[in-house]
Amino acid sequence: MKELLEYIVKNLVTKPQAIVIDEQQQAGNVNLTLVVDSSDMGLIIGKSGQTIRAIRKLLTVRAIAENVRVNLQLNEPEEESRVENQESSEEKVS
Repeated sequence: MKELLEYIVKNLVTKPQAIVIDEQQQAGNVNLTLVVDSSDMGLIIGKSGQTIRAIRKLLTVRAIAENVRVNLQLNEPEEESRVENQESSEEKVS
């Protein structure tokens, strides 16, 4: 499942080296967490969420074939959000 998601996302984004996929399997469920560069978030989400919805549907088709349930969560990169929080804190102090 992770390989399918990685293949799809790498062909959509501009910075494929920034992709991080975490896969957790438990009792017939597959939980995938996807992190991409912040500049690629819009590409992955798509207009009105159409792209992420399509990715989820493709994963669901694969999951049905493997007789499991799949859940995909898209997260923001942690490093950048920390930098943004520090910058906004510094602006408030100044």
